[in-house]
Amino acid sequence: MTIIDGKKISQEIKNEIAAKVADRIDSGKSAPHLAAILVGDDPASQTYVDSKEKACRLVGITSSVYRYPASITEQQLIDAIDFLNNDEEIDGFIVQLPLPEHIDSDKVLQRIRPEKDVDGFHPANMGRLVLGLPGYLSATPAGIMLLLEKYQIETEGKQCVVLGRGNIVGTPVSLLMARKAKPGNSTVTICHSKTQNLPDITRQADILIVAIGKPEFVTGDMVKKDAVVIDVGIHRVEDNTEKGYRIVGDVDFKEVAPKCSYIAPVPGGVGPMTIVSLMINTLKACEREIYP
Repeated sequence: MTIIDGKKISQEIKNEIAAKVADRIDSGKSAPHLAAILVGDDPASQTYVDSKEKACRLVGITSSVYRYPASITEQQLIDAIDFLNNDEEIDGFIVQLPLPEHIDSDKVLQRIRPEKDVDGFHPANMGRLVLGLPGYLSATPAGIMLLLEKYQIETEGKQCVVLGRGNIVGTPVSLLMARKAKPGNSTVTICHSKTQNLPDITRQADILIVAIGKPEFVTGDMVKKDAVVIDVGIHRVEDNTEKGYRIVGDVDFKEVAPKCSYIAPVPGGVGPMTIVSLMINTLKACEREIYP
């Protein structure tokens, strides 16, 4: 059983990004500029944005954060997005989710210009993914594909089961695994809350990608021997340690890991790759690689 080390791979890619950014600056070009809009004080969102800022500084990417109270109106938020859309110094930006309930997230995300949508959530970029055209890939699915590539895990012709059909992870990663590419060319099954006989399906998976949002949902009896398991979930579970909690994924690691050929753990697996993928998109935006 091999542990997929997202921290190690993410650091290697950060070094590559830093070198490219340094080359840009040495040639007299501007550093890429990534911005984030943060609404409210959700702790997980705050942690993610702080991590993004730190990672950007380390590779030479300029980072800005626009913070707004949870009471901001939908129109005020749209006005802020329009400001960033029209700011020529901003190469790409994200609107950190979740947003307060009184704001329509779909309306907000669709307001971002596709060429600045480095999160890959705009319908134009999702459509490019469906059609197999170049575009900004959603950060977490892109990170998963990078891990499979870096560990040279064979995906062609394999049975891939994806638990979860959300627009952020489940649906895009299922498209990436099925596309005619390397990694890719898998036969993909998507499972969700209405799926019947779920363990029978997951036991068929050569590659199991879990983004179902339930702590330690996947147990040992749901995984076949020598499967590749990619755990996307992240949860705080109360325990008796000094912190009072531990971090777990959607997979029961102790039960599942011994049966795997490869497993991406939580923490330390997919998580570190998400911010790296966001920086890759920002560099592409700066260099006008997708939208000339």
